[in-house]
Amino acid sequence: MKNIPLHPKKNVALLVGSISGIISGFIKFGWEVPFPPRTPERDLTNPPQQLLEQLGMSHDLSHLMYYFNENPRPIMSFLIHFTFSIVCAMIYCVVAEYHPKIKVGQGTVYGIVIYILFHIIIMPILGTVPAPWNQPFAEHFSEFFGHAFWTWVIEITRRDLRNRITKEPDSEIPVFSPFR
Repeated sequence: MKNIPLHPKKNVALLVGSISGIISGFIKFGWEVPFPPRTPERDLTNPPQQLLEQLGMSHDLSHLMYYFNENPRPIMSFLIHFTFSIVCAMIYCVVAEYHPKIKVGQGTVYGIVIYILFHIIIMPILGTVPAPWNQPFAEHFSEFFGHAFWTWVIEITRRDLRNRITKEPDSEIPVFSPFR
């Protein structure tokens, strides 16, 4: 089967999306330190672990831990967290090349849409998290602003890396622009 190369803009966008997804995944973790979205009781099985169990993974495997500096860390949750972050960032970065309106609010609107889709609609429908009205305000606060901050970091990383790699401004900025 013949390999069909991606358009150079897409290659750069996918690379930048991968990098910004990893960076922003760490940012989202950092956000949740001062603003934990779930109570300790609800976090005994966090949403990624719950989803994996709904898909048939055993409790033992979904709660598998690795240890760093004697601290247990939930490896399956981290894999889901970073995969989600990277995929969302790659989608954002590719779409930003062709539809700059996705960058409204420097990417924060995209994050709010992701929050609504997953935390208000999809995960409650699946039973992964409680219905929105049964979630505490602190959870909505943390997830709403955490997603906005997460995607803002995706956007500033995207813009910087893309411009450094291509040596060009974003597609909607004319080449003759004084902002070049």
